[in-house]
Amino acid sequence: MLRGPMRIGLWHIAPLVLTLACCCCREPSAPPGPEADCRRACERKAHGCSEHECARGCAFVLDRLVEHECASVLECVASHAAATGHDVCSDPVWADCAAAVGVHADGGPPAPAPPAE
Repeated sequence: MLRGPMRIGLWHIAPLVLTLACCCCREPSAPPGPEADCRRACERKAHGCSEHECARGCAFVLDRLVEHECASVLECVASHAAATGHDVCSDPVWADCAAAVGVHADGGPPAPAPPAE
């Protein structure tokens, strides 16, 4: 029985809390979109990369994936690692390859001139 202002007891809130807790505990899965596509392609093409390294590298170069440069980056990762002496799927290799493809291959615009005094 309710007396005075509406009283909410623990038994009224517990089902809500339990429902929210169950909904938030889903098993994580591969992210949809270009990152998932890159991970699958990396595991097929870059033979020296583990599943974890492909996931890390594809997340690392996500901006290039959105620019539809996945094939170019993966091709570079597969060939560039041997030429530079880095580990096959290390961060420096992914970074070098991301900087060397597409519109970013020229190094970007020149630095601005120093301000006039």
